[in-house]
Formats: sequence, structure tokens, C-alpha cells
Amino acid sequence: MKEIVTHLAFKEAAEKAVQFYTSIFPDARITGITHFRAGEPGPEGTVRTVRFEMLGQKFLAVNGGPEFSFTEGISLLVRCDTQDEIDRLWKRLGDGGQPQVCGWLTDRYGLSWQIVPAVTEEYMYGPDPEAAQRVVEATYKMTKINLAELEDAYHA
Repeated sequence: MKEIVTHLAFKEAAEKAVQFYTSIFPDARITGITHFRAGEPGPEGTVRTVRFEMLGQKFLAVNGGPEFSFTEGISLLVRCDTQDEIDRLWKRLGDGGQPQVCGWLTDRYGLSWQIVPAVTEEYMYGPDPEAAQRVVEATYKMTKINLAELEDAYHA
């Protein structure tokens, strides 16, 4: 086996969504686009697939048709080093979308994201179960994650 590529099936806005995502993340890029041909299940000449990369991860977006939609059961988790990164991504990805609890948001294309501090994993799964519980409880009270509040909860 070589790799796992995340496949995202949009109703019809794959190209717009990928342009949006690649404008947000550093070093993100579109690596290929295909179009529907005659006889395929989409309007001839319109975008069928968009291949792209973000933060070294490969993705394939497809215009799958009206039967496709995203749910919160799958999300893209972005681990951020600073509050500035969290704030910037929250603002950009949330523009036209819907904020959720615990650092989750749904973007304007219906895709769910988790924008969290990179230390969250260490805090929640580290050797101190009481500190981890305080972090979990603090997270439940947040929409956009506040790194300083998580750090305070962990070190309390």
C-alpha cells in the first residue's frame, strides 16, 4: 500500500470549495482537474474531480451530484500551534459557515472541521487523567477553542 487519500464528494461545488481551501492553507495547491465527458453522469465539460494538497495531505474532491452531503460524523482536524492560527482558520473557514461546539465548525460547503491547539492531544491523552478531565470540561464550554483557557485548565 502506498497512501490514503481523503475523498470529498460535493453536490456540485468541488472546484469552488477547493479554491477556497487552498487559499487558506500555506503551501496548499491544486494538482489536477478533470471534466465530465459525454455520457458521464454530469454536464459535459463541467468539473468532475479536483485533486489537491493541503499541509502535505492529498485530497480528491468530486462533484458527485445532489445525493451527496457531508455529516459531522467525518471532519478534518487541524492542529494549530498558536491562538493566532486558531483565530485565523476559524474566521476563514467559518465565513459563510456555522460554528459548532468544542472547536468544530461547518464551512459554507457543508464540510466539518475541528480547529484545535496542537497540545490538545497531549493534554487529553497524557499521563495526568485529572488534568485531562479539566481540559475536556473546559473544551465543552467553548465554541472556538481558547488556547490560554485550555492551558489554565491543564495546569490548574
